[in-house]
Amino acid sequence: MSDASAYMRTDARVFVAGHRGMVGSALVRKLRGLGHTNILTRAHDALDLADKAATRRFFEAERPDFVFLAAAKVGGIHANDAYPADFISQNLAIQSSVIEASHAVGVDRLQFLGSSCIYPKLAPQPMKEEHLLTGPLEPTNRAYALAKIAGVEMCWSYNRQFRTRYLAVMPTNLYGPGDTYHPENSHVIPGMIRRLHEAKVAGAPSVTIWGTGAPRREFLFSDDMAAACVHLMNLPDERYLPLLGQDRNDGLAPLVNIGVGDDLTIRELAETLQRVVGFAGALAFDVSKPDGTPRKLLDVTRLTALGWTASTPLLEGLGVAYDDFLANHL
Repeated sequence: MSDASAYMRTDARVFVAGHRGMVGSALVRKLRGLGHTNILTRAHDALDLADKAATRRFFEAERPDFVFLAAAKVGGIHANDAYPADFISQNLAIQSSVIEASHAVGVDRLQFLGSSCIYPKLAPQPMKEEHLLTGPLEPTNRAYALAKIAGVEMCWSYNRQFRTRYLAVMPTNLYGPGDTYHPENSHVIPGMIRRLHEAKVAGAPSVTIWGTGAPRREFLFSDDMAAACVHLMNLPDERYLPLLGQDRNDGLAPLVNIGVGDDLTIRELAETLQRVVGFAGALAFDVSKPDGTPRKLLDVTRLTALGWTASTPLLEGLGVAYDDFLANHL
């Protein structure tokens, strides 16, 4: 059922950039569930969003009313550390193409999806939106983080110069259906799911986890993330416009954190996944590998005040993710 009070009409033209990824596919599921009938998507082989000319032609032909910019090159610690040039150049190109084309054709509202890694490595916890650019970044994903920070600044700059209505949202660590389970380049949850499952099938005595297990992380189910994004896109003008920084010079970017508001250690996550997967062996922590940021917990006060909170318990969401892995990624 669609919400009669929603800002987006169910027949509005909504472009979900990156619809095949975990984030984009969750957004498409949410929109379809709300009755949206005019969802625009393009696979990478049909439209390279890093190509400005091609992106502009697509926008001029399709004239979307709303844009969810979920397309990005993403990966875990290993991928970010090994391919920093790829991460910064590809992400800058994608977001520049889409934001510029959105402005050119008069998109009503655009939502840019970033990452909590935009915040300083040693930011106060939980991390508030105003902590952006207040300290050094985590070195292993600095290139990706800087690209995402540039996307936030692009939204803010267009809002101030052209009165556009572009909002950046910063999800915490995500997991769920459609995730990437590459043995080296995936994020922490899909990487652990794959390794634990393969160890279970092989009857291995142990599974090695990178780092000490001490860092704390917050995890949000992808469908909850999509629900939060759609909720924010549907805010009435009186609640949406004050978020955009069109007239504000107090340093607070057009930015809203999306998270659950609590966290757990990597060791606790591994032990929980061990139960979900049914791996009976031991967990070995390789302390020679990097831990990354000691803690990453988002302050979701702003999001809560806007009327949304997460609803999927971690154990339930991990079960769904493992079922998806078994069904679609072996």
